[in-house]
This record gives sequence, C-alpha cells and structure tokens, in this order.
Amino acid sequence: MKEFCFTSESVTEGHPDKICDQVSDAILDDVMRQDKKGRVACETLATRGLLFIAGEITTEGYVEIPSIVRNLLKEIGYTDMAYGFNYDASAIITAIQEQSPDIAQGVDTGGAGDQGMMFGYATNETPQLMPLPIMLAHSLVRRLAEVRKTKVLSYLRPDGKSQVTVRYQNNRPVEVVAVVLSSQHDDISQKKIEDDLRQAVVEYVIPKELLAPDYKLFINPTGRFVIGGPQADTGVTGRKIIVDTYGGFGKHGGGCFSGKDPTKVDRTASYFARYLAKNIVASGVASTCEIQLAYVIGQKQPVSIMVNMFGSEKLPEEKIVDIIRKNLDLSPAGMIEKLDLLRPIYRKTACYGHFGREESEFTWEKTDLVELFSGAL
Repeated sequence: MKEFCFTSESVTEGHPDKICDQVSDAILDDVMRQDKKGRVACETLATRGLLFIAGEITTEGYVEIPSIVRNLLKEIGYTDMAYGFNYDASAIITAIQEQSPDIAQGVDTGGAGDQGMMFGYATNETPQLMPLPIMLAHSLVRRLAEVRKTKVLSYLRPDGKSQVTVRYQNNRPVEVVAVVLSSQHDDISQKKIEDDLRQAVVEYVIPKELLAPDYKLFINPTGRFVIGGPQADTGVTGRKIIVDTYGGFGKHGGGCFSGKDPTKVDRTASYFARYLAKNIVASGVASTCEIQLAYVIGQKQPVSIMVNMFGSEKLPEEKIVDIIRKNLDLSPAGMIEKLDLLRPIYRKTACYGHFGREESEFTWEKTDLVELFSGAL
C-alpha cells in the first residue's frame, strides 16, 4: 500500500502578499468596468505605512488608485493605527506607464501577451475536483476572516495563515494528521487563542471524522502574533502562486495571475487549462488530469498542448489532445470569449484560491464540456 502525507497552505486577505494581490486586481477591475479593451500589468508592494504601485496600464478610462486602495484596506480590516498599517494613514505611491508598443503590436492582432507555459489540474478526491489539502487550508482562513469580521473573536487582527497535512493511502486522502493556524491578535493570552481557534475555526471547518484521533494542532506556534501585516513583513503581488492554484499538487508555470488583464496568458490560459482538466475529470474520462498549454508572444494558438492523466485515463491522452484541438479555440481571444473574462471579477479571485469555487464569476469552473469528452468513450 502506497502511503504518504501531503501539505498545503493558505493565507488570509490581510496577509501582506494577499493585500498586494487584491490591490492589483482591484485596479484591474476598475479598468475593466470602464474599458474592456484596457491593458493592465499592475504590481504592488506593501510595507509599514506604505504601498508602492507600479506597472503598465493603457486605458481610455481613469483609475483613482488612492481611493481604490484605501477603500480596499478598510474593507480588509486595517482600520486601527495599532496594526502599524492603516487605510487612512498609509502613503500611496504610484509609478504607472503605458504598455510597450512592441508588446501591443502582437496583442492587438490577437496574439498572446507573452511567452510561457501554464498548467491546469483536477482530481476527483473532492466535490470541487480539487486536492483536499488546499481546499481545507482555504476554508480555515476564510473562517478565520469570518469570525474576525463578525466579532465572534473580536481580538483577531487581519493577518493570518493556515497549513493542513493530509495522509494519503493509494493516492486517496484518508485523514488530516496536522493543522497549523496562525492569526494576528490583540494582546491576549495564548491559552484563550488556542481554545477559541480550535473550537471556532479548526473543528468548525474540518469534519470530526476527517481528523485523525491523534492529529497535531499548532496555533500561533511562536506563542505570540501581535505584530503582523505589512508592519512585520513586506508584501508583493504574485508571491502566493501555489496558494492561488492547487497547493502544490500539479505543476505551475511560474507566472502569477493578479494584476494582469485577460490578454495575458499567464492568467487566461491557466484558467482555461483548469477548465479543460476539470471537465475531463467530471466526464469520467480520468480521475486525475493535468494539462499544460504553452504560448509564444504575439502568436494566437498554443505551441503545445500536453495532457497527463497519471494512468487513470479511459481514453488515450493523445485522443484528448485531438478533441481539444478540433473543438476549442485556445487563442487568447477564444479563451476570453468562452469564459467571458472581460468583466470586473478579479479582485474576488485574489483571495482563497482561483480554483475550486463554484461562484458565478468563476466561469472556468463550469462543467459544460463534459459531453464533449464523455461522448468519446
């Protein structure tokens, strides 16, 4: 019997890197509201008392960046000067220019905005067709934000992280053997934090039958987490790409998503690869599927398509590639149209994962291609 443990992590919306992802995507959303043809490549850095926003934005609209940023920070919960980072007092510096015309001439004709390889992944071990460790890790930090914002645990502050270790047997998840939960907090006893987070978050989120009888629980392992957020740790857009995707299951091409408009294949092709992989698994053709798409800057169609079903396939992998090529337009324009991506939907994606969320904005989670693949069985 093959047995192993696998670990994934997630972070709250108040984590410094996630602040930056949300700022970049909130700016993108404002461009999309005004100008569907707008081009955005926006990067954010956050540190104590300062946000620095740089990048390339070409649009017919006007984006009031300071207002967007301050409203976002207030919504996240950085409302107290004691946090060392405050929505109303932090400085905001911008350095924005237009997209390079050398890049634009390839994108304007419908080509990819850059070269690169992108991956999509799906597995039938959860209803969302996602790996269990990352789904649990996301659920923990979402619950952490919920109990903070609803004042169930009013002493919590915005920054936080989770980590979940799952034991597998024969490539199937069996039980949770370890949980790490760290949350920034007011000056309060470690004992109370441990008791509260165990009851209100960990055991609220993870079903009792899934927890190993002797599972290990680590809550604020250093014993104190008062100083957090950008006061303690500089944040940068695109530094949580494994949190954003599959928690380490499956591969990653290396490009982040946040702050990039849909002409950027880093984002759009990753979404489309997930869309394909999820539909293949949902169709019953395979229990696990990974897809790689690769692009050349300025070219419309992918230079390669790879399908790997890890021995679980009921059809040859080359047959699946053939079905994809014959029935779907994998050009940037084709993927954008199919997934309806020219909408202000991106700030919502910037926290708690881009995949495994069956919400109206997340069109790449639809399973409307199931018959296309199952029909070939």
